[in-house]
Amino acid sequence: MKSPDHHHIMQRVKVGMIGLAAVILLIALASTILGSLNRDEPPATVAGTAQSNVVADMAATNSSAASNEPLAELGVAPAPVNTQTPAEPSADAAGQ
Repeated sequence: MKSPDHHHIMQRVKVGMIGLAAVILLIALASTILGSLNRDEPPATVAGTAQSNVVADMAATNSSAASNEPLAELGVAPAPVNTQTPAEPSADAAGQ
């Protein structure tokens, strides 16, 4: 004859195994769903890929750099902020 404690132990083992199987099933389901979502993304939104409009904007910015600043064109040194010569003070301001 089996003791009542043995019955409780077997019931707890069964409940534990069912819980463990449920957790593994949920993890497998979530992994499958997330895997299918990652496969369906267009390649332009994947991190680390070049986007054509950003690359085109960068090329336009680089081509507008001053030709007398080769390091600024390469991106090694910052481009000069103010490349224009300062305006001459007007004659009215100098006479006052």
